[in-house]
Amino acid sequence: MKKKNTTPAITDTITKSKKRTRNTCHMKPKPEAGFAISDIEDIQFREDEVAEIRASLLKWYDVNKRDLPWRRMSEGEASDRKAYAVWVSEIMLQQTRVQTVIDYFNRWMEKWPTVHHLALASIEEVNEMWAGLGYYRRARFLLEGAKMVVEEGGKFPRSVSDLRRVKGIGEYTAGAIASIAFKEAVPVVDGNVIRVIARLKTISANPKDKTTIKNIWRLAGQLVDSHRPGDFNQAVMELGATLCTPLSPDCSSCPVSSQCSALLKTKHDPLALVMDYPTKVAKVKQRHDYSAVTVVEILESEQVTVDKSDSGSKFLIVKRPEEGLLAGLWEFPSVSLNEKDDLVTRRRAVDDFLKNSFGLNVNRSSNIVSRDEVGEYVHIFTHIRLKMYIELLVLRSQDLHRKKDKGPMPFKYVDTNTLATMGLSTGVRKAYNMVLKFRQSRSSPISR
Repeated sequence: MKKKNTTPAITDTITKSKKRTRNTCHMKPKPEAGFAISDIEDIQFREDEVAEIRASLLKWYDVNKRDLPWRRMSEGEASDRKAYAVWVSEIMLQQTRVQTVIDYFNRWMEKWPTVHHLALASIEEVNEMWAGLGYYRRARFLLEGAKMVVEEGGKFPRSVSDLRRVKGIGEYTAGAIASIAFKEAVPVVDGNVIRVIARLKTISANPKDKTTIKNIWRLAGQLVDSHRPGDFNQAVMELGATLCTPLSPDCSSCPVSSQCSALLKTKHDPLALVMDYPTKVAKVKQRHDYSAVTVVEILESEQVTVDKSDSGSKFLIVKRPEEGLLAGLWEFPSVSLNEKDDLVTRRRAVDDFLKNSFGLNVNRSSNIVSRDEVGEYVHIFTHIRLKMYIELLVLRSQDLHRKKDKGPMPFKYVDTNTLATMGLSTGVRKAYNMVLKFRQSRSSPISR
């Protein structure tokens, strides 16, 4: 008689143990113990698992969900207003912490309570409201999407397929809006969902791999509750954000710990950790860039002194290209540098740029009131480390040789009051604050 296999069911989901390997950005990831890339398409949730996970997660979510303004708004609002609130919150939450988003969301909804109000706004107003959140393309997409919705009748699309047609709404955002606002039984997948499902099913494949992501979407679709799809999707994301975290999961408080294959594996393998899932992927190495930023101040009158120039001076700002990093935002004149460029080289590059682009002939000594090095500042983008050398260049009033409607880039002069309220990026705002602090230190009396 053939011996009956009494091995626990969990072993069906685990490949033979292999020597652990670490991924690099130049090497194709090798699967570890767990579902490998070739196995992932075979993964399914059993019907009894689905029922248990749904019930446990929704019960936990009803008691433990965070009190967030977009959730409060979405509970008793009409569907279109609910959809708008979900849309704004989800776009803001991309790459941004929840606590940071709350104040921005409240101010946004107070200024533009409906998609119709937003559609009437200008990009300058939107950028001003968005200033400090980063990833400014998100704000532009919100505005362009709102205009599209209003132009096509003003009714929010109800389904994922129709929502995907709106500018800036991708698969994840479409799923969030459709499930939360319109109760369409569709999944959402973000980093939190990937982590939760990878641990539930001990999926060790690269979480950035297209095949892995595609199958996580498929598994999330199996789990989503048809009666409360929006609440269930938020419950999975909430679990990943609060308990099933990357480095310190609170398994003892997890409502689905009894269904978690990664947790079960730790009980049979002393070397296994829940944090092993999903596989850690090496981060892209940051590029190091350098630039010279010149805050150009034009004095309107020769009688105005540098230290008291706020009431009689304006600052030159230029608009960035409509595509690329910080697209369409206003900034102080800047030029790209090489790492080893010294002060003389930096100033020569700045002088050439100001003359060729704006007709400002800095080399005329009669035009210069003062020129000072203010300091250095490092601004971190996702994949770029930008070191800025900041200087303050004060010039006497002079006519520009180039008209504003011609030339390589739009520019304008603004006073200090306008500059204080503009939607400037964090890096530009920091440069301006450094100039203000520098000026204050120069005008303060020296203590003896």
